[in-house]
Amino acid sequence: MNLQKEWYQQELKNIEESVTHRPLEEEFLFYQAVSSGDMNFVQKNCIENTFTEPDGMGVLSKNPITNIKYHFVVTVAMIVRHCVEAGMELEQAYRLSDFYILKMDTCSSIDAISRLHHNMVLDFTGRMLLLKKSSVISKSIILCMDYIYNHLNSPLTVPELAEYTNLSPSYLSRLFKKELGISISDYVREKKIEKAENLLKYSDYSFIEIANYLAFSSQSHFIQTFKKTVGLTPKKYRDKYYRTSW
Repeated sequence: MNLQKEWYQQELKNIEESVTHRPLEEEFLFYQAVSSGDMNFVQKNCIENTFTEPDGMGVLSKNPITNIKYHFVVTVAMIVRHCVEAGMELEQAYRLSDFYILKMDTCSSIDAISRLHHNMVLDFTGRMLLLKKSSVISKSIILCMDYIYNHLNSPLTVPELAEYTNLSPSYLSRLFKKELGISISDYVREKKIEKAENLLKYSDYSFIEIANYLAFSSQSHFIQTFKKTVGLTPKKYRDKYYRTSW
């Protein structure tokens, strides 16, 4: 069998039929959301049923059920690696992976595999969310951290956070610094820059779009803050890490 000849024939067919795969940006933003415990993002992805969307999925088997099973295994493998890198215990991650792959192997329909996929990604996301909160932190500060995480696209002020946690601004500021060792404003800035790093690595958003999304007062303010925190300008950071970290 001439595999090289088969490959070129298949490649020609794919080009003629305009067969393309999903952008890597979409996949890596999803894996990043799971490993960071971003439940809102992952739940939205499940509601939209992106996993079984045929456009851009790629054909790993001519049998539709076998094809979706192969994609399930690939997804679990990628999630495990991202979660371990983000702090999940290695053996726990592998055992979860084995558990869900074995469960998937007994599924006999695409709908059943899709439902199991949703359970699997929400399970990993939930565990990563708990991992973030595993240190001894008071309920008020956990609420504050969650609010910050879910509102990174807003300006975020101490009075706003104090109102949400039912604490006075001064007491919340002292408690936050005591428990996390960092001021609220510094923490917010760090989380915004952390989000900006992911967007620079895994998306094609422009600098002004990222600055606007993260509620910086201007593009120049974003660039100055990013450089001060990371040590590189957004442009140099993207030039260095875009795609290479995938």
